[in-house]
Amino acid sequence: MSAARRLTWPRVLLALAVLLALAAALVAWLNVRGEDALAGSADSFVATPEQVARGAYLARAGNCAACHTDRGGAAFAGGKGIATPFGTVFASNLTPDAKTGIGRWSAAQFWRALHNGRSADGRLLYPAFPYPNFTEITRADADALFAFLRSQVPVAQANRAHALRFPYDLQASLAVWRALFFTPGVYAPQAERSPQWNRGAYLVRALGHCAACHSPRNAFGATRDSLELSGGLIPLQNWYAPSLASGAEAGVADWSNDEVAALFRTGYTPRGAALGPMAEVVYRSTQYLTDADVAAMTEFLKSLPQTPAHAAAAPAIGKEAFAHGAALYKDHCASCHGASGEGGRSPQGIVYAPLAGDRKVLLESPANLIHTVVNGGFPPTTAGNPRPYGMPPFGPSLKDEEIAVLATYVRAAWGNAAPPVSALDVQAAR
Repeated sequence: MSAARRLTWPRVLLALAVLLALAAALVAWLNVRGEDALAGSADSFVATPEQVARGAYLARAGNCAACHTDRGGAAFAGGKGIATPFGTVFASNLTPDAKTGIGRWSAAQFWRALHNGRSADGRLLYPAFPYPNFTEITRADADALFAFLRSQVPVAQANRAHALRFPYDLQASLAVWRALFFTPGVYAPQAERSPQWNRGAYLVRALGHCAACHSPRNAFGATRDSLELSGGLIPLQNWYAPSLASGAEAGVADWSNDEVAALFRTGYTPRGAALGPMAEVVYRSTQYLTDADVAAMTEFLKSLPQTPAHAAAAPAIGKEAFAHGAALYKDHCASCHGASGEGGRSPQGIVYAPLAGDRKVLLESPANLIHTVVNGGFPPTTAGNPRPYGMPPFGPSLKDEEIAVLATYVRAAWGNAAPPVSALDVQAAR
């Protein structure tokens, strides 16, 4: 029996080797599907003024500078670290420098980076660069973006090596991830929808890559397509990007078109203001969109199927903690937000947001409320709201325990019903 068993080991090993080879071949094939043969060189691309102007608009619509411009650095020269749960990815240099930027890239290589997530030298790109969304960008728009970036001043700044933990730093691991979670494909308009709706879907899903923040991610960092735009925690920033398909979070199905346009244009409406990461999106991107594109995005977002709100649970807060929270609120918040969270307006016309029934306050995740209390709330400076009024930070003056009690009180008072906040929640947000 032992001799027969020994004789089977070579067969077992051979079978395993064959399975591994087949798996590797499948992964390799999945990583090149949808890729066309590259054609043309960098010198063969001649941009028109119309392409450059179009690309400048698209770069703003896609908010490219947010990642590819480091604080205090040259525009589009890269170097900014993008923190992920797997380590830090550093944005690349998109200026037309021949050695460190895209000066030697062809238009086809740039298209492949957007569409297939592959660099000019063939390396697989990490999805911190949101090519799972950019894959739907049209070739014409990719060429226009390339034309704009090639028109920028070249900056000699070498790309920084990513600081990723093992095994996430391996191209083989990335190839497996892509085989499981990435499929290339250009946006296909839906025939039963209007041209305006399709334009909005294209801007939200592809160029604007809204799902990169507003969709939940699995343990491997991939967005869940079945829950597109249903809200998600932004990794390591600890801000929650609320669901765009829920009226209880950030859905706009019951908003007027003018209200949605005002939020995109100015970052502020009587219903609420853009804060945190969304304030940067409005500041760098959406305030510059054309009226037609704002209307298109509005039509698409208002059409999203709305998910029912979670049943509000009675917040667990004792009488002593409730009284402590009420005292903190009276001392630090009531003068602006009202004794009963009703909001108010100053003699100078400054509008103070109501907290009773406010969607930001009632989110299941308290992350955004904590950030606002700790760091302050600052809407973006825009052409339509050039001098926004911000809420001061209370992080320096209040302890974690006090902020937790205050936040819990606000989430429990005046008919509000949201889960309590702990000191550990506040510490994590800090």
